[in-house]
Amino acid sequence: MKNPWLKKNPLLSMWLSGANAVAGAARGRITAESKRQASTMMTKGMKQAAAFWTGAAPAQKRRKKRRP
Repeated sequence: MKNPWLKKNPLLSMWLSGANAVAGAARGRITAESKRQASTMMTKGMKQAAAFWTGAAPAQKRRKKRRP
């Protein structure tokens, strides 16, 4: 006699596959966002360090000229 607990459950299998797909998509989005934030942080840090060591004044933003 076969053990019924070892039999595959198709409903559970489909549910776990869907949950795994959602978790993978979320993990990908979180990883991409963390890489973007790390890149931005490194860029700003390097600019601040270069400005400190060179004694440069902070760059001013250019303003668009308004036409009357």
